[in-house]
Amino acid sequence: MESNKATNYIKEVIENMPPDWLGLTTHRLDIYDEKLAKTQFLDQFESLFNENNSALSTLNELPTAYDYIRLGHPLSCILEWAIAKSINLPSENVISFSSKTTPILAVLRKNLLENINTQIIYKGDLPEYFDAEIVKNIYGYKFNLQQVEQGKKIPAFEGSTIFVSHEEQFGAIDLTSGIDFFVNLHAHLGSILVVNGGENEPYISEIQHVRRRETIAMTPANCLLALKSLIGTPFSDTPQNYPDSYRDEADKSSVIDSIKTITGTNTTPLVASSGLSIQYAIMMGLVHDALENHKGKAIKFIVPPNCYGGTNDQSRRVAACIDAVEVVDLLVDGDNDMVQSIDTVLAQIAEEDAIPYIIAEIPTNPRVEVPDLQQLKAVLSKVRQTSNGEIAIAPVFILDQTFCPNVLFLGEGKTLSTVKAISYASGSKFPSGGQCTAGYCVANDKAEGLMGKIEMHLNLCDNEATDLQYEILATQLPSMNQRIMDAYENTRDFVNFIHETLPAAKINFVSEELAEQGFTPSVFSLDLPTKGNTDAEKEAYKRACNLKLIKMMITEIPDESKYCVSYGQLKGCYWTIPATSTQGTTKEGDKDYIARVSLSPTMDLELHKKVFQKFVDEI
Repeated sequence: MESNKATNYIKEVIENMPPDWLGLTTHRLDIYDEKLAKTQFLDQFESLFNENNSALSTLNELPTAYDYIRLGHPLSCILEWAIAKSINLPSENVISFSSKTTPILAVLRKNLLENINTQIIYKGDLPEYFDAEIVKNIYGYKFNLQQVEQGKKIPAFEGSTIFVSHEEQFGAIDLTSGIDFFVNLHAHLGSILVVNGGENEPYISEIQHVRRRETIAMTPANCLLALKSLIGTPFSDTPQNYPDSYRDEADKSSVIDSIKTITGTNTTPLVASSGLSIQYAIMMGLVHDALENHKGKAIKFIVPPNCYGGTNDQSRRVAACIDAVEVVDLLVDGDNDMVQSIDTVLAQIAEEDAIPYIIAEIPTNPRVEVPDLQQLKAVLSKVRQTSNGEIAIAPVFILDQTFCPNVLFLGEGKTLSTVKAISYASGSKFPSGGQCTAGYCVANDKAEGLMGKIEMHLNLCDNEATDLQYEILATQLPSMNQRIMDAYENTRDFVNFIHETLPAAKINFVSEELAEQGFTPSVFSLDLPTKGNTDAEKEAYKRACNLKLIKMMITEIPDESKYCVSYGQLKGCYWTIPATSTQGTTKEGDKDYIARVSLSPTMDLELHKKVFQKFVDEI
């Protein structure tokens, strides 16, 4: 770096930083404002830099940069800030990725939608898994490829120029004339994308959104190494110094075996950098299979409109890029029955001779409902006909099992064993206990043939779990089912207490009968009683009560209660309002303005009851 002051300051920050910056998937959510993601953190960090204040106490008081490290985190923001400072660009123009191919795909996506030509100029080799033909034929992206030798001038081009270079030294960025987007690849750590020129600033939010939905930011461990590289701190190229970049194959083998045992499946699981990374691989793998094996047919992703916002948004983003893909709403909660809705939608899609891919959560989020599993099996197994009387294409059921990853759906003799089914889970929840974001998917025997295409797209996007993520999962997965049971018992106890203390509240949680069948989530939604003369007054009162309850919990139990969408953590209690968190991109009419609560196996349950009683007394 050019600035000695910045170099020295970062050295001090690295020495003094809060341990949570490296060890948690969330940081200081009590002081997080989503509208000011990254900017609020960096504004205050810049002030500390100007004051030369790197004390642990002040660093720990910085607001969190993003609500999940999947999207970004303190160390990724500081890395981007430092690189931007070294090349005299605004920090928002620098974006770090764990993936080495996704930054290229992010620019290509924007240019596809804007009908802008792209040339990719590269020095050395392209990223290993970047398959130009698949990117063109399956993703629909358009571009020219050209390799250049060191020192050669970038050819003029009418459109966007992406320059891709392998640089082991972070910050070795030469923004010569004609480069719109510089992608700096590092063999072990990931990549840095630099947006060059004011005319390209409209790309920034779009690129950030790709990182948000289809991959992850460079991991904290790797950002720390990148910062050390940037400021010239010497370290040798060994496994000890790249903990997130040298795989212990025993860890991967342990994770694969654990997932097989937990899911009761025989097929080889795939492990990705996050839940949305694996979901994206599933979607693109299925699109690829459909385009190859069912040429000319429409592809329908059937998705609940009020499900997790990342799922909802990602499916619509895929549909926006590929003409053959369309999203169909699946009504599953409240007065709508999932099985009946699936039957209705599949009948319609059969008529159209289209390809049905269903994405659903069981239990549903946030209403924690479980459909009749025998009816679900029957409706998915039903043979339907097209309008021409031909046998319709059978559906693939894609199950988001994050809330209950211990339930056996896919194994021999289980509910979904006789239909093509894939299940997946977010690893930032129970699989890792909140210590990393890695997610995984498995297929039943019927769907095993689809896993090759899913793996191809997982690799193409460079979204396989990192080595440190494998290590964390290898440690945490063996105890997962016990943690699930312990957390469920805390949740059942708390739910029973609320029933007794505030009987007018409506609680969405699994019944005792469902729990006996193995559905033991540790999350419930709470619809508080309300008052008022009009519907608007009643809704406003209820929303105010939601906020009052959450504020009271996180204020009076700050070491355990957090305002966060998290779930499956090793300790504590997490509160959120789905409408303003997990359903952020969901249509307003489909949002749920209720409180969602998730409990862990280790927490002071009696203190939470005491504070809840105080809340009831005050309303």
